Amino acid sequence: MKTLVLLVLCSLAVICLASDAASAPQLTNDAPAQDGMFVDKNQATEVVRQKRATSSLSLTQLESLKEICEANLSCEHMMDTHGIIAAYTAYYGPINY
Repeated sequence: MKTLVLLVLCSLAVICLASDAASAPQLTNDAPAQDGMFVDKNQATEVVRQKRATSSLSLTQLESLKEICEANLSCEHMMDTHGIIAAYTAYYGPINY
């Protein structure tokens, strides 16, 4: 009985995956990308520059935040993955500078 149920579930999974693959559009190098999925290189550069410009902390202030955050292992890990400002804000609240 268990084998029959497992066989039915596997066949349903294969049918669902096959129908999704058949209905998915195939992109080639000549086909345009879907809207919202990719961004023009110039537009991406402008967004990155804006994010960098929002950080108004000096290097000394960032270093002091880093030293505080290094005392907490969870904060230090988040600092490595998300950045010092996000990690400090998540664990210690808003920055007072």
